[in-house]
Amino acid sequence: VQLQASGGGLVQAGGSLRLSCAASGSIFSINAMGWYRQAPGKQRELVAAVTSSGSTNYADSVKGRFTISRDNAKNTVYLQMNSLRPEDTAVYYCAVAGYSDYPRAPWDEYDYWGQGTLVTVSS
Repeated sequence: VQLQASGGGLVQAGGSLRLSCAASGSIFSINAMGWYRQAPGKQRELVAAVTSSGSTNYADSVKGRFTISRDNAKNTVYLQMNSLRPEDTAVYYCAVAGYSDYPRAPWDEYDYWGQGTLVTVSS
């Protein structure tokens, strides 16, 4: 399974970006899909996750600003990011779980990872 993420870039504080991640290849099943991010010098952290039935989980820092969604027919997950802040600057990774299907699945239950897309928010 390959994950192709897109949509990152440079944006001013208060702006918006939409990330997309499409899964392709030998897909047997796709359950939970998520977005993680890693800022320089920090650990990778969950941003948002969505199950196959649409249940979601968000990091406290992005609640009310970010929205995760998915298109099961296209095997694609999206992350709409509004009201961006400089502290949102990071490399964003999409992830897919072939088995786990609950919104608080830990990172090690995700089986496939995208290559990362850089989001830079200027102040």
